[in-house]
Amino acid sequence: MFRTNKAHPWHGVPIGENAPHEVTVFVEIVPGDTVKYEVDKETGYLKIDRPQQYSNVVPANYGFIPQTYCDKRIAERARTKTSIAISGGDTDPLDILVLSEHHIPRGDIILKARPIGGLCLIDGGEADDKIIAVLKGDKVFEQYADISELPKGILERFEHYFLTYKSLPDAENVCEIAYSYGREESYGVIGAAVADYRDLLGKLK
Repeated sequence: MFRTNKAHPWHGVPIGENAPHEVTVFVEIVPGDTVKYEVDKETGYLKIDRPQQYSNVVPANYGFIPQTYCDKRIAERARTKTSIAISGGDTDPLDILVLSEHHIPRGDIILKARPIGGLCLIDGGEADDKIIAVLKGDKVFEQYADISELPKGILERFEHYFLTYKSLPDAENVCEIAYSYGREESYGVIGAAVADYRDLLGKLK
């Protein structure tokens, strides 16, 4: 079986039969990209979102989990664990960073990854979780089963990126990290995003 038209990476690519323990990831940007790309929701093609600000470079392969959506369930989970005011989810697919020893030269690809934790980022009052995962079969990073096992510097690099990736001179920073969480919690976040996606499809129908 094959397709004669390109599948939309958000809607037409399966999340994977072993989710949430193993998920499909659509990679948008990779370390070294000086431009932030993201999928155009209407067409499914990559588009330029903005140039990366200053020396801030994404610290791992960055993309999203297909057939997920961050809406009311994602927001509700965040509200139970932080006193930060949260207006809702960011209404985008669930973001994910994938660690690998291998150089992946560009985005616009899919891969398989194992979630090991995540960060609850609040961006302008909206819950915008970032799942952290390792590339399936990666001989260096597959040893890590939970975010707590990562070297301290890796997690600090992730936190610094998300706390500064939208910063501009003389402008208030709109991003804050409410908390980090481990593998089991990441499974719950993915499940909530899958349920939010099903609700989205129901509304569209």
